[in-house]
Amino acid sequence: MHFTKKKPSEKRIELKNKLKKQKILRFPGAYNPLTAKLITEIGFDGIYISGAVMANDLGVPDIGITTLKEVSYRANQISKATDLPSIVDADTGFGDCKKTIETFENLGLSGCHVEDQIEQKRCGHLDNKELIPLSKMVNKIKTASKSKKDKNFLIIARTDANTVEGLNKTIERVKAYEDSGADIIFPEAMKDEKEFEQIRKNTKVNLLANMTEFGKSKLLSTKTLEELGYSIVIYPVSTQRLAMKNVEDGLKVIFKDGHQNNIIDKMQTRERLYELVEYEKYNTPGKKITDFRSDGRK
Repeated sequence: MHFTKKKPSEKRIELKNKLKKQKILRFPGAYNPLTAKLITEIGFDGIYISGAVMANDLGVPDIGITTLKEVSYRANQISKATDLPSIVDADTGFGDCKKTIETFENLGLSGCHVEDQIEQKRCGHLDNKELIPLSKMVNKIKTASKSKKDKNFLIIARTDANTVEGLNKTIERVKAYEDSGADIIFPEAMKDEKEFEQIRKNTKVNLLANMTEFGKSKLLSTKTLEELGYSIVIYPVSTQRLAMKNVEDGLKVIFKDGHQNNIIDKMQTRERLYELVEYEKYNTPGKKITDFRSDGRK
Protein backbone atom coordinates (compact mmCIF):
# COMPACT_ATOMS: atom_id res chain seq x y z
CA MET A 1 0.00 0.00 0.00
CA HIS A 2 1.35 3.39 -1.01
CA PHE A 3 -0.23 6.82 -0.83
CA THR A 4 0.25 7.64 -4.49
CA LYS A 5 -2.35 9.55 -6.47
CA LYS A 6 -1.64 9.09 -10.16
CA LYS A 7 -2.78 6.26 -12.40
CA PRO A 8 -0.21 4.67 -14.75
CA SER A 9 -1.99 6.26 -17.72
CA GLU A 10 -1.65 9.70 -16.12
CA LYS A 11 2.05 9.23 -15.48
CA ARG A 12 2.58 8.23 -19.12
CA ILE A 13 0.73 11.28 -20.40
CA GLU A 14 2.73 13.61 -18.15
CA LEU A 15 6.00 12.07 -19.33
CA LYS A 16 4.96 12.32 -22.98
CA ASN A 17 4.08 15.99 -22.51
CA LYS A 18 7.36 16.77 -20.73
CA LEU A 19 9.31 15.17 -23.57
CA LYS A 20 7.85 17.75 -25.94
CA LYS A 21 9.71 20.50 -24.09
CA GLN A 22 13.40 21.36 -24.42
CA LYS A 23 14.26 20.60 -20.79
CA ILE A 24 16.17 17.39 -20.05
CA LEU A 25 14.54 14.91 -17.66
CA ARG A 26 16.62 13.24 -14.93
CA PHE A 27 15.94 9.58 -14.09
CA PRO A 28 18.12 8.16 -11.29
CA GLY A 29 18.07 4.40 -10.83
CA ALA A 30 15.98 2.96 -8.01
CA TYR A 31 17.08 -0.43 -6.67
CA ASN A 32 14.04 -0.74 -4.41
CA PRO A 33 10.74 1.06 -3.67
CA LEU A 34 12.23 3.04 -0.78
CA THR A 35 14.86 4.52 -3.10
CA ALA A 36 12.07 5.45 -5.51
CA LYS A 37 10.37 7.36 -2.69
CA LEU A 38 13.59 9.24 -1.98
CA ILE A 39 14.12 10.09 -5.67
CA THR A 40 10.56 11.42 -5.75
CA GLU A 41 10.94 13.47 -2.59
CA ILE A 42 14.15 15.14 -3.79
CA GLY A 43 12.41 16.29 -6.94
CA PHE A 44 13.74 14.27 -9.87
CA ASP A 45 11.67 13.77 -13.01
CA GLY A 46 11.38 10.00 -13.11
CA ILE A 47 12.58 6.58 -11.99
CA TYR A 48 14.89 4.30 -13.94
CA ILE A 49 14.89 0.57 -13.20
CA SER A 50 18.14 -1.00 -14.34
CA GLY A 51 18.58 -4.58 -15.47
CA ALA A 52 22.15 -4.51 -14.20
CA VAL A 53 20.96 -3.39 -10.78
CA MET A 54 18.33 -6.15 -10.74
CA ALA A 55 21.01 -8.72 -11.53
CA ASN A 56 23.43 -7.27 -8.97
CA ASP A 57 20.69 -7.28 -6.34
CA LEU A 58 20.29 -11.04 -6.94
CA GLY A 59 24.05 -11.47 -6.59
CA VAL A 60 24.68 -12.32 -10.26
CA PRO A 61 26.33 -10.43 -13.15
CA ASP A 62 24.44 -8.57 -15.87
CA ILE A 63 24.74 -11.23 -18.59
CA GLY A 64 21.13 -12.07 -19.38
CA ILE A 65 20.55 -14.37 -16.41
CA THR A 66 17.55 -12.53 -14.95
CA THR A 67 14.07 -13.41 -16.18
CA LEU A 68 11.02 -11.38 -17.13
CA LYS A 69 9.29 -12.69 -14.02
CA GLU A 70 12.07 -11.48 -11.72
CA VAL A 71 12.45 -8.05 -13.35
CA SER A 72 8.73 -7.37 -13.74
CA TYR A 73 8.02 -8.29 -10.11
CA ARG A 74 10.57 -5.79 -8.82
CA ALA A 75 9.68 -3.15 -11.40
CA ASN A 76 6.05 -3.34 -10.35
CA GLN A 77 6.98 -2.84 -6.69
CA ILE A 78 9.13 0.18 -7.51
CA SER A 79 6.72 1.89 -9.90
CA LYS A 80 3.81 1.57 -7.46
CA ALA A 81 5.76 3.43 -4.77
CA THR A 82 5.87 6.73 -6.67
CA ASP A 83 3.82 9.16 -8.72
CA LEU A 84 6.78 9.63 -11.06
CA PRO A 85 6.96 7.79 -14.38
CA SER A 86 9.16 4.68 -14.36
CA ILE A 87 11.22 3.32 -17.24
CA VAL A 88 12.50 -0.25 -17.02
CA ASP A 89 15.37 -2.07 -18.71
CA ALA A 90 13.93 -5.00 -20.69
CA ASP A 91 17.36 -6.28 -21.77
CA THR A 92 16.96 -8.06 -25.14
CA GLY A 93 13.21 -8.58 -24.69
CA PHE A 94 13.41 -11.81 -22.65
CA GLY A 95 12.82 -13.92 -25.75
CA ASP A 96 9.32 -12.60 -26.41
CA CYS A 97 8.94 -8.88 -27.07
CA LYS A 98 5.16 -9.04 -27.28
CA LYS A 99 4.80 -10.66 -23.87
CA THR A 100 7.43 -8.35 -22.37
CA ILE A 101 5.73 -5.14 -23.53
CA GLU A 102 2.30 -6.37 -22.45
CA THR A 103 3.66 -7.36 -19.03
CA PHE A 104 5.35 -4.05 -18.28
CA GLU A 105 2.43 -2.01 -19.57
CA ASN A 106 -0.07 -4.00 -17.50
CA LEU A 107 2.09 -3.50 -14.39
CA GLY A 108 2.00 0.28 -14.74
CA LEU A 109 5.41 1.13 -16.17
CA SER A 110 5.70 4.19 -18.42
CA GLY A 111 8.08 2.64 -20.89
CA CYS A 112 10.90 0.16 -21.41
CA HIS A 113 13.96 -0.24 -23.58
CA VAL A 114 15.02 -3.22 -25.66
CA GLU A 115 18.58 -3.63 -26.93
CA ASP A 116 20.21 -5.13 -30.00
CA GLN A 117 22.63 -7.53 -28.33
CA ILE A 118 22.34 -11.31 -28.56
CA GLU A 119 20.40 -13.08 -25.78
CA GLN A 120 23.61 -13.84 -23.86
CA LYS A 121 24.15 -10.12 -23.45
CA ARG A 122 26.73 -8.15 -21.49
CA CYS A 123 26.69 -4.85 -19.66
CA GLY A 124 26.69 -2.13 -22.30
CA HIS A 125 30.03 -0.75 -21.14
CA LEU A 126 31.97 -4.01 -21.38
CA ASP A 127 33.97 -5.27 -24.34
CA ASN A 128 33.28 -8.30 -26.56
CA LYS A 129 29.57 -7.67 -27.04
CA GLU A 130 27.76 -9.33 -29.95
CA LEU A 131 24.86 -7.80 -31.87
CA ILE A 132 21.87 -9.34 -33.58
CA PRO A 133 21.38 -8.42 -37.26
CA LEU A 134 19.80 -5.04 -37.88
CA SER A 135 16.79 -6.66 -39.55
CA LYS A 136 16.09 -8.79 -36.47
CA MET A 137 16.18 -5.76 -34.18
CA VAL A 138 13.88 -3.86 -36.54
CA ASN A 139 11.38 -6.70 -36.21
CA LYS A 140 11.67 -6.54 -32.42
CA ILE A 141 10.85 -2.83 -32.42
CA LYS A 142 7.91 -3.31 -34.76
CA THR A 143 6.57 -6.11 -32.56
CA ALA A 144 7.03 -3.99 -29.44
CA SER A 145 5.24 -1.02 -30.98
CA LYS A 146 2.31 -3.15 -32.10
CA SER A 147 2.03 -4.86 -28.71
CA LYS A 148 1.33 -1.81 -26.58
CA LYS A 149 -2.29 -0.89 -25.87
CA ASP A 150 -1.60 2.58 -24.48
CA LYS A 151 -0.18 4.82 -27.20
CA ASN A 152 1.71 6.76 -24.51
CA PHE A 153 3.71 3.72 -23.34
CA LEU A 154 7.22 4.44 -24.60
CA ILE A 155 9.19 1.99 -26.72
CA ILE A 156 12.88 2.81 -26.34
CA ALA A 157 15.36 1.23 -28.75
CA ARG A 158 18.86 0.80 -27.37
CA THR A 159 21.79 0.13 -29.65
CA ASP A 160 25.12 -1.23 -28.44
CA ALA A 161 26.73 -0.90 -31.85
CA ASN A 162 29.18 1.89 -31.06
CA THR A 163 31.83 -0.26 -29.36
CA VAL A 164 31.19 -3.19 -31.72
CA GLU A 165 30.77 -1.72 -35.21
CA GLY A 166 31.68 1.94 -34.76
CA LEU A 167 29.80 5.23 -34.93
CA ASN A 168 28.77 5.08 -38.60
CA LYS A 169 27.09 1.70 -38.18
CA THR A 170 25.50 2.97 -34.97
CA ILE A 171 23.94 5.86 -36.89
CA GLU A 172 22.70 3.42 -39.51
CA ARG A 173 20.98 1.38 -36.81
CA VAL A 174 19.59 4.49 -35.10
CA LYS A 175 17.92 5.61 -38.33
CA ALA A 176 16.46 2.16 -38.93
CA TYR A 177 15.12 1.91 -35.37
CA GLU A 178 13.49 5.32 -35.65
CA ASP A 179 11.85 4.30 -38.92
CA SER A 180 10.61 1.10 -37.26
CA GLY A 181 8.55 2.97 -34.66
CA ALA A 182 10.84 3.56 -31.68
CA ASP A 183 9.64 6.49 -29.56
CA ILE A 184 13.09 7.14 -28.08
CA ILE A 185 16.60 6.11 -29.12
CA PHE A 186 19.13 5.05 -26.50
CA PRO A 187 22.67 5.06 -27.98
CA GLU A 188 24.79 3.12 -25.50
CA ALA A 189 28.45 3.77 -24.65
CA MET A 190 28.99 7.04 -26.52
CA LYS A 191 32.52 8.20 -25.74
CA ASP A 192 32.16 11.97 -25.59
CA GLU A 193 30.25 15.08 -26.64
CA LYS A 194 31.15 14.63 -30.30
CA GLU A 195 29.63 11.16 -30.50
CA PHE A 196 26.50 12.19 -28.60
CA GLU A 197 26.19 15.12 -31.00
CA GLN A 198 26.49 12.94 -34.10
CA ILE A 199 23.60 10.80 -32.94
CA ARG A 200 21.49 13.89 -32.38
CA LYS A 201 22.21 15.15 -35.89
CA ASN A 202 21.01 11.92 -37.43
CA THR A 203 17.67 11.34 -35.73
CA LYS A 204 14.52 13.33 -35.03
CA VAL A 205 13.06 11.40 -32.08
CA ASN A 206 13.86 11.94 -28.40
CA LEU A 207 17.21 10.67 -27.16
CA LEU A 208 18.27 9.06 -23.89
CA ALA A 209 21.81 9.35 -22.48
CA ASN A 210 23.32 6.89 -20.02
CA MET A 211 25.63 8.47 -17.44
CA THR A 212 26.80 5.34 -15.69
CA GLU A 213 30.01 5.50 -13.66
CA PHE A 214 33.20 3.57 -14.47
CA GLY A 215 32.07 3.01 -18.05
CA LYS A 216 33.08 4.08 -21.54
CA SER A 217 31.16 7.37 -21.61
CA LYS A 218 32.51 10.67 -20.39
CA LEU A 219 30.31 11.81 -17.51
CA LEU A 220 28.55 14.90 -18.82
CA SER A 221 26.39 17.38 -16.92
CA THR A 222 22.66 17.68 -17.50
CA LYS A 223 23.33 21.16 -18.91
CA THR A 224 25.72 19.78 -21.52
CA LEU A 225 23.41 16.92 -22.48
CA GLU A 226 20.48 19.30 -22.76
CA GLU A 227 22.52 21.55 -25.05
CA LEU A 228 23.36 18.48 -27.14
CA GLY A 229 19.65 17.86 -27.59
CA TYR A 230 19.07 14.91 -25.27
CA SER A 231 15.70 14.53 -23.55
CA ILE A 232 16.41 11.99 -20.78
CA VAL A 233 19.50 11.19 -18.74
CA ILE A 234 19.68 8.08 -16.59
CA TYR A 235 21.96 7.31 -13.64
CA PRO A 236 21.28 3.56 -13.56
CA VAL A 237 23.57 2.19 -10.85
CA SER A 238 24.50 5.34 -8.91
CA THR A 239 22.20 4.77 -5.94
CA GLN A 240 23.17 1.11 -5.59
CA ARG A 241 26.86 1.97 -5.77
CA LEU A 242 26.45 4.69 -3.14
CA ALA A 243 24.55 2.33 -0.86
CA MET A 244 26.85 -0.67 -1.25
CA LYS A 245 30.01 1.38 -0.65
CA ASN A 246 28.55 2.72 2.59
CA VAL A 247 27.34 -0.75 3.65
CA GLU A 248 30.74 -2.30 2.94
CA ASP A 249 32.60 0.40 4.86
CA GLY A 250 30.21 0.13 7.80
CA LEU A 251 30.35 -3.65 8.02
CA LYS A 252 34.15 -3.55 8.07
CA VAL A 253 34.05 -1.14 11.02
CA ILE A 254 31.61 -3.37 12.93
CA PHE A 255 33.74 -6.42 12.17
CA LYS A 256 36.90 -4.66 13.36
CA ASP A 257 35.54 -2.76 16.39
CA GLY A 258 32.85 -5.13 17.56
CA HIS A 259 30.28 -2.31 17.71
CA GLN A 260 28.75 0.39 15.53
CA ASN A 261 29.10 3.39 17.85
CA ASN A 262 31.65 5.12 15.61
CA ILE A 263 29.48 5.00 12.48
CA ILE A 264 26.05 5.97 13.81
CA ASP A 265 26.40 9.33 12.04
CA LYS A 266 26.66 7.43 8.72
CA MET A 267 23.26 5.82 9.22
CA GLN A 268 19.77 6.95 8.34
CA THR A 269 17.93 7.67 11.58
CA ARG A 270 14.75 5.91 12.58
CA GLU A 271 12.94 9.24 12.42
CA ARG A 272 14.10 9.90 8.85
CA LEU A 273 13.18 6.36 7.77
CA TYR A 274 9.67 6.70 9.21
CA GLU A 275 9.30 10.04 7.48
CA LEU A 276 10.28 8.50 4.13
CA VAL A 277 7.90 5.53 4.41
CA GLU A 278 5.11 7.90 5.55
CA TYR A 279 4.62 5.95 8.75
CA GLU A 280 1.99 8.26 10.24
CA LYS A 281 -0.31 7.87 7.23
CA TYR A 282 -0.83 4.23 8.19
CA ASN A 283 -2.75 5.23 11.32
CA THR A 284 -6.25 3.80 11.41
CA PRO A 285 -9.22 5.14 13.42
CA GLY A 286 -8.97 3.96 16.99
CA LYS A 287 -5.60 2.30 16.48
CA LYS A 288 -2.39 4.30 16.53
CA ILE A 289 0.46 2.22 15.11
CA THR A 290 3.04 4.95 14.67
CA ASP A 291 3.59 6.17 18.20
CA PHE A 292 7.27 7.02 18.21
CA ARG A 293 9.33 9.84 19.68
CA SER A 294 10.94 12.50 17.51
CA ASP A 295 14.39 11.34 18.62
CA GLY A 296 13.74 8.08 16.81
CA ARG A 297 13.12 5.86 19.85
CA LYS A 298 9.98 3.93 20.65
